[in-house]
Amino acid sequence: MRNSALIGVENLTKIFPFRERMLGKEKSIRAVDNVSLEVRKGEIYGLAGESGCGKSTLGELLVSLQRPTSGSIYVDGQEITNQRGRILKKFRRKMQIIFQDPYESLDPRYTVMGTVMEPLNIHHIGSLKFREEKAIETLDKVGLRPPIRYLAKLPGDLSGGERQRLCIAKASVLDPEFLVADEPVSMLDVSIRAGILELLKNLREKDNVTCLFISHDFATIGYLTDRIAIMYLGKIVEEGPTVEVIQKPFHPYSRALISAVPSPNPDVKRSEVKARGTIPDPIDLPSGCKFRTRCECVQRKCSDMEPQLENVSKEHRVACFYPLSS
Repeated sequence: MRNSALIGVENLTKIFPFRERMLGKEKSIRAVDNVSLEVRKGEIYGLAGESGCGKSTLGELLVSLQRPTSGSIYVDGQEITNQRGRILKKFRRKMQIIFQDPYESLDPRYTVMGTVMEPLNIHHIGSLKFREEKAIETLDKVGLRPPIRYLAKLPGDLSGGERQRLCIAKASVLDPEFLVADEPVSMLDVSIRAGILELLKNLREKDNVTCLFISHDFATIGYLTDRIAIMYLGKIVEEGPTVEVIQKPFHPYSRALISAVPSPNPDVKRSEVKARGTIPDPIDLPSGCKFRTRCECVQRKCSDMEPQLENVSKEHRVACFYPLSS
């Protein structure tokens, strides 16, 4: 793990076992499959892919909301994979998460003041007066102004955008070093999204918060992130600087996703690339490359071996035997 990395994972795997009702057989789903990556200090790192590819599970693993089946997680060079109790609580103060649904992630019984003060109470930070002042300061920082207008309100009294700002206030009141934003604008109106994205940018620029931004929206990812990883069925298939990956994707899956994004310039026509068929059953995955059943470039080798991430440029990695640039 490099000195510039705040978060590092090595060979991280999360398997969800289950039993079939009819036959009683034990089966499993590999939601995250042998993932290794680094999130550098002060960057916004994007994680993209279709629904069900493992993005949210990976994000929850990084902030210790779930425990990995195998592999290692490092925070600022220190392994936290198997930490519990006080040590884990110390690290959790540094790592927070914003969930996708602002309607379900807030306790409807807590006022705005109570919601933002809750993390401060859990970690026993400062006096009651300090917590109240810190909560008001944070509400102002996330754009809920004037804060006095919101303190006694319940989540049900707020609009969708105000609720998501409240979620960000709750996540940022502890001054975390690392923030996982799990599709934080996907349920908001287009007119409100820009304000939330600017807020996340400000947290990085003014408070030096490192962020993992999870989304399936490449337009948003292209605007906000510094580097990007693209996931397919629990594995990272491409990773690199955001501009480079979006402008010159090498993996057939990345090319298919990015070609579907409308161009802001109507005079620029992209060659359309489509993935064949549908996503395989995650319980019964194909051998070799997991994307081979949908790939236009598939060859015999793809069914025999699983490709590993290899560099196609200094910081651009692709897991494909036959990578093709646009």
